[in-house]
Amino acid sequence: MTGVHNHLEVALPEGNYRDDVKLATAANNALAANVTVPDSVEATAEDGNIILTGTVSYGTELSAAEAAVAVLAGVRSVSNDIEISYALDPVEVDLHVQQALDRAALVPDDSDVTADTKDGIITLTGHVRTWAEHDAVVGAALMARGVVDIRDELEVTG
Repeated sequence: MTGVHNHLEVALPEGNYRDDVKLATAANNALAANVTVPDSVEATAEDGNIILTGTVSYGTELSAAEAAVAVLAGVRSVSNDIEISYALDPVEVDLHVQQALDRAALVPDDSDVTADTKDGIITLTGHVRTWAEHDAVVGAALMARGVVDIRDELEVTG
């Protein structure tokens, strides 16, 4: 056999089916109820598929929006067209990253970790002792305002 043709389709149980208007309403209510998701995020529905649009300042807000609607009954898929705004001065983004790193309890004060920012893309360099420290640094950088993407060049020294 050289290939497999997958013709599977998500079929919702009858009790979980919602028409698009009801599904969009439920999705927007879920977004509004989530304090992490800003008011700028909206949901529309098309044949059980949720489309998220809007602008957020943090990657965590984007993730929270996806998570808020993915669990709703009647959702077949979630398309995330949310944009992360990075209209801040790169120096200000660097400051936000450094403040987030300072708040991360697992990152020692004498760490050589640096975060360089260009167009909302943060490049993390330096050394961490454990994977827990690594994850704390990456998580702290994700919490900084204006972060679009992270380039992880950290070294775990063990």
